[in-house]
Amino acid sequence: MSGAERQGLGGDGARPVAAGSSFYLAMRILPKQQREAMYQVYAFCRAVDDIADDSGPKTGRLAKLEDWRAEIERLYIGKTSELTQGLAAPVETFGLKKVDFLAVIDGMEMDVVRDIRAPDWDELDLYCDRVASAVGRLSAKIFGIEDARGRELSHHLGRALQMTNILRDLDEDAGMGRLYLPKEALNEAGIKDVDFGKVLGHSGLDKACGLVAARARDHFAQAGSVMESCSRETVRSPRIMASAYRALLDKLVERGWAAPRREVRPSKLHFAWAVMRYGIV
Repeated sequence: MSGAERQGLGGDGARPVAAGSSFYLAMRILPKQQREAMYQVYAFCRAVDDIADDSGPKTGRLAKLEDWRAEIERLYIGKTSELTQGLAAPVETFGLKKVDFLAVIDGMEMDVVRDIRAPDWDELDLYCDRVASAVGRLSAKIFGIEDARGRELSHHLGRALQMTNILRDLDEDAGMGRLYLPKEALNEAGIKDVDFGKVLGHSGLDKACGLVAARARDHFAQAGSVMESCSRETVRSPRIMASAYRALLDKLVERGWAAPRREVRPSKLHFAWAVMRYGIV
C-alpha cells in the first residue's frame, strides 16, 4: 500500500507518471538525467505494488514477485529484459543498490503472504522500511545526497510519508482486507477487536490514529533536521514531498477519523507553493 497513483504500463514495462500527481510535481524540477531515473524507479515500484494489490490468487502474485526478484538479480549481472531495461542506466549512473530493490519486493510480499491486519509496531516499522524507506534510499542516490545522510533521511521521511498514507487510506485499505494501524495503538485506544467494521466505527479510532500521527510528525521533524544538514540542491524534491505530506497529515488530524470520513488529499496549491519555496536553488 504505497498510496501512489496507479497508471497503465507502457510497452517497454515503464509506467507513465500522471502529470498532476504529487510525485510528478516534486520530480519535474530535477535535471533530466535524475528526473528520468526517478521515473524508472517509480515504474518499478508501481509494477510490484500492482502485483501486491491485485485480486488474483496469492500463489500467482507471489510467483510474479519472484519473477521480479530474478529480473533484478539478472540486472546486476548485466542482463536486462523488457521489465528492467529502463533501470540499467540509473543503476550504473547513480550506483543504485540491489538490496534496496529487493527490499521493496519483500515489502510487497508482506502484503501478499498475509493481508496485514493490526501489526505490532516492529512489524509496521519493517513494512515502512521496505515499501517506503528503501525507495528513499534509491532516490537519495539519484539526488546526490551523501550516503550516511541519505540513509538517515530515507529512514525518517519514508516512515513519515508511509504513515501519512496509512492514516489517509484507512477505508481503501480495509476494502482490500488490510488494517495497518498497530495493535498497540488500538489496544491503548480501547479497541480490542480487529474486525474492520468495528475498528473503523469505534469511538477510540481518533486516539489510535493520533498515536500513529504523533510518530509520523516525529519522523517529519527528524527528516527536516537531516535536510538542514544537506546541500540545498540535493534535497529540493524531498523537501517538496515532506512539506506537502506534512500539510496533508495536519489536514487529516484536523478532520479526525470518526466516520463518515471525508476524503483528504494533498493540496496542489500547497505543492505549487512548496515548489516555489524549495524548487529554486
